[in-house]
Amino acid sequence: MQATLTIKPGQLALAELRAAWTSAGTIALAREAYAQIDAAARAVQAIVQKGDAAYGINTGFGLLAKTRIPDDQLEQLQRNLILSHSVGTGELMADHTVRLLMLTKIGSLARGFSGIRAVVIDTLVALYNAGIMPAIPVKGSVGASGDLAPLAHMTLALLGVGQVRVRGELLDAADALRAAGIAPVVLAPKEGLALINGTQASTALALHGLFMAERLLEAGMVTGSLSLDAAKGSDAPFDARVHEVRGQPGQIAAAAIYRQLVTDSAIRASHLVGDERVQDPYCLRCQPQVMGACMDLIGNATRTLLIEANAVTDNPLIFRDGEGADGGVRIVSGGNFHAEPVAFAADTLALAIAEIGAIAERRIALLIDATLSGLPPFLVREPGVNSGFMIAHVTAAALASENKSIAHPASVDSLPTSANQEDHVSMATFAARRLDEMAHNTAAILGIELLAAAQGIDFHRPLTTSPHLEHVHAQLRRQVPFFDVDRYFAPDIEAARRMVLGGDLSADCRSLFAPLHP
Repeated sequence: MQATLTIKPGQLALAELRAAWTSAGTIALAREAYAQIDAAARAVQAIVQKGDAAYGINTGFGLLAKTRIPDDQLEQLQRNLILSHSVGTGELMADHTVRLLMLTKIGSLARGFSGIRAVVIDTLVALYNAGIMPAIPVKGSVGASGDLAPLAHMTLALLGVGQVRVRGELLDAADALRAAGIAPVVLAPKEGLALINGTQASTALALHGLFMAERLLEAGMVTGSLSLDAAKGSDAPFDARVHEVRGQPGQIAAAAIYRQLVTDSAIRASHLVGDERVQDPYCLRCQPQVMGACMDLIGNATRTLLIEANAVTDNPLIFRDGEGADGGVRIVSGGNFHAEPVAFAADTLALAIAEIGAIAERRIALLIDATLSGLPPFLVREPGVNSGFMIAHVTAAALASENKSIAHPASVDSLPTSANQEDHVSMATFAARRLDEMAHNTAAILGIELLAAAQGIDFHRPLTTSPHLEHVHAQLRRQVPFFDVDRYFAPDIEAARRMVLGGDLSADCRSLFAPLHP
């Protein structure tokens, strides 16, 4: 049984986020967080009672910030904010991403700079623990002023409005809350704004892309090593000295992983002497350079997204220094809702995901080309009557090409919104959202490479590859037999793709990939 995750605001660890992404569990808020939450909520109430105008508390929003709202309409103001901002469209965000969104929102609000009452945060925790996932359309945010539309759809569930998903079934939110014994929330001043202002939707989508990229990186190193042996390539380019004199940390770490993956290969030993080839093509020889650079990009994105997952990103923020008649309360309007860091992280993840697939596609092309690989044409006996892997490679090429187009940086675009009050935006939500499609494209490419490389290994029998790679080969063969003659190929590719996405290719050698998981 999975242990309850106790959220200590500002201290969510990457391993905890990965665990929430992987499976549903239960969460609790650390007891010590409540004093800070309550103090900020009292500060908001004090401002309302004093009557001073404060943005988002007793004023309109965006270009309507100069409009003062009477006290008897403040609850309606917050409810109207949520209803009017629930304008998302497109398919619904997956449950694993919604969990990340809710988790990071709870952690952010609980840091006590948002002025939201504990009952609202506790209700979000109760929804999470009951498996009630708000139905959040993935499209409709430009990544500033916060992920307004997605987070408004999240907040609808707190109000008992709209739809939610429970164990995959769409239900009316009011019915789901009633069945779980959870009372809908009536929002107090500033609470609606605090809930929808922030980067949690784009951050959750980017974290999903990050965790997918980690699996693709691991799988790509395994399939690339299998392809090396299938093509009787050389492991000399993995020599530690080559990489140390360049000094790139990802490259050094990647080369070390490759060396271990191919250690004790009988196929490699069989052509150490008498092989007339001087150098392998780049897709084999330069794997540490390419995958190491991808590793560095993924590492940089990891650092940015972990900071953002723990950040306070709504507006305005409440600070207290304890001085003066008002207790030193200051309401400060800023721009932490601008998701530029998330957009940049997502754009670099897109580059890494695209390149992992691009170099794998080149290795598939090498393996099916008998003049380069030394293997039967298109990796099948009796080519001609059999097409073998000919069109499987075409699929890989199509997906690699598609990723090139999708990988265009989203962060370089901006369209002003809110009558030019919000005149520069990050497009972080799209930058992060597209990572899922790209990751599935690359997973299919790697699945095809896995099939092709395993086919090549089989042609070298009775020689064996390394122990690590033999284990992967055996895993595949338990699901997909040797491609002896042409057959319905799509199910084979799907089985291999699922192995990539499930992390199966690195499951038996987790210690090798420890450098990828800070």
